[in-house]
Amino acid sequence: MAATPPVCDFGWKAPDFSLPGTDGKTYSLQDVAGEKGTLIMFICNHCPYVKAIMCRVVEEANNLAGEGIGIAAICANDAVSYPDDSFDNMKRFAQANSFPFPYLHDESQAVARAWDAVCTPDFFGFNADLELQYRGRLDASKTTLVPDARRELYEAMVQIAQTGSGPADQTPSMGCSIKWKP
Repeated sequence: MAATPPVCDFGWKAPDFSLPGTDGKTYSLQDVAGEKGTLIMFICNHCPYVKAIMCRVVEEANNLAGEGIGIAAICANDAVSYPDDSFDNMKRFAQANSFPFPYLHDESQAVARAWDAVCTPDFFGFNADLELQYRGRLDASKTTLVPDARRELYEAMVQIAQTGSGPADQTPSMGCSIKWKP
């Protein structure tokens, strides 16, 4: 079922986390924070919305790294009910898509709950002070990639890196709901 997150709560401070990555390391929010901003994405392996845009997400992540933006992705889906989202499959998904960022496993779902994550993908863009400035979409793509779509996430994160503030007008992301444990 498709879900849409709420509008950006400007200035919201993200709770810290300590999550294992598919690369064998454990990461906190400070570990992934960038000098000029931070992007945290809630994604998963099986969602058609995520799969459709993953090539563009990786491309934008590579571009944003050059802007001083730190990036990580988190999978919080219930892997018992959705085995495609298991930690082993996360490792395969990250490798198959050449993730240039840590892909973290929120097995307990405590981080997703603390962050009020709603769907995959759900993008959280922070300034250098880790204050939320963007909770929008990647671009106009949904379950199919829209060619030459306006680069909404990229533009917002560059603006945040340059000014510390995100755009006033944001279109929320849309995707599959987080698969919560019973």
